Amino acid sequence: MVLDACALIAFFNDEAGADTVAAVLEKVPTVEMAAINLLEIAYDAVRRTGHPSAAREILEAVHQLPILIRWDLDGEVVAVAAGFKARCRISLADAVALAVAAVSDAPLVTSDHHEFDTLESAGDARFLWIR
Repeated sequence: MVLDACALIAFFNDEAGADTVAAVLEKVPTVEMAAINLLEIAYDAVRRTGHPSAAREILEAVHQLPILIRWDLDGEVVAVAAGFKARCRISLADAVALAVAAVSDAPLVTSDHHEFDTLESAGDARFLWIR
């Protein structure tokens, strides 16, 4: 499975859906996340706390979890992300998360219905909704 930033933010902040993310991290053999989505988590931590050190703290916490961070974007991920971004009104980070999921043939773990419901309805992507 591939985690969207909102899924891991919910997990760290014990928001609705945190239990679903915890179950994924515990039971799924391979969990991935794109580095750009890790950036979203880090800046969310800084924004919430007002402390720049929160970014390093959250990154250390993420590295303790069984998540494979995709630090590079290969040509296939870039091409698929470009297609999602061109067709849909989504952020660049969301397009990359979708592309990593598509290339990995895995569902995207997310709560972002507003951004992704139309893609699911069209059969363009698979999702595991945390709420």
